[in-house]
Amino acid sequence: MTGPEDPGSVAAGVPGRWSRVWRAVVVLVSVPVLIFMAGGASLYALSLGTPAPRSYTRGQDAVWLGHAWVDGRKGDRELAALATRLRGSGISDLYLHTGPLDYDGTLPASLYPRAAWAVAALHSIMPGLRVHAWLGQRVEPGELDLSSPAVRANIVRSAGQALATGFDGIHYNFEPVPDGDPGLLTLLDATRAAIPPGHGVLSMSAHHVEPVPGMSLGGRLLGYAKWWTPGYLTQVARRLDQVAVMSYDTAQPTEALYAGYVRRQTELALAAVPPGTRLLMGLPAYHDENPTHHASAETVSAAIKGVRLGLGAAGRERFGVALYVDFTATDYDWTSYRLGWTSPTSLP
Repeated sequence: MTGPEDPGSVAAGVPGRWSRVWRAVVVLVSVPVLIFMAGGASLYALSLGTPAPRSYTRGQDAVWLGHAWVDGRKGDRELAALATRLRGSGISDLYLHTGPLDYDGTLPASLYPRAAWAVAALHSIMPGLRVHAWLGQRVEPGELDLSSPAVRANIVRSAGQALATGFDGIHYNFEPVPDGDPGLLTLLDATRAAIPPGHGVLSMSAHHVEPVPGMSLGGRLLGYAKWWTPGYLTQVARRLDQVAVMSYDTAQPTEALYAGYVRRQTELALAAVPPGTRLLMGLPAYHDENPTHHASAETVSAAIKGVRLGLGAAGRERFGVALYVDFTATDYDWTSYRLGWTSPTSLP
């Protein structure tokens, strides 16, 4: 005759259904944690090392400028301040917000009454500076539909309308565009055909490259079109003169992890973008706090370190960085850009 069983022994040794359920719970909880920890360790490892001496500006950098330059809110005083920022830097291109486009792809002229002044004034502060009309819109149900031939035709006409104002190029920004989207490729082909050779630069802001294969598909299944496959980035970049990867809004919690993420993005983009297209990596000169962006982690200096590590010793001639955006950039952001990217010995 046996005595009562010890409750602890029973719980520890019961075979069957409840044991299998418990093991499943452990797996479901621990696998994502392990993946997260492994990913973090990989990004931290990527942030280590010393950037190569040649990984600095080639004088092909850019900055996004806000809408206040074309609607009359900014004038000569702000122009003088911007001139101080730009002189002696590596910036050669300005993406000047001229839209947003209406949902049908049209561009109301009332949005940019001072565009001609802005383009002429910006040209005057630095010889050779190129000013692009930044046109974009949200690509969501009920908003801009890139699958519509009529909408695409309107966008192309809007691009021509902006070029007629005096801009040196068109810079598109459509978000979010799913990986493999054919409408975007058709739009880029149509825009290229409408711009006479030598009469306008075509550029675009691009989504992140998937850090590991399958992430773009997983994101699409979850309704989150954040990542493109390298192959789709190649298809987009082939149709452009410049492509700027928006390498921010990563949700990384520390500068080291963010630098590692940017290094990975830089390496992937370098492999995907054809040599004939200028590649720019975005720098986060803004300071929002939200689930996808932590200002203490996504800094200009951390991004530049990641870019320099990713660029490596071989480098690339048609390459630059792009600051986002002028109206949120602080003195410290501009100093970080100059010290980290235009002074090659300043960043360890």
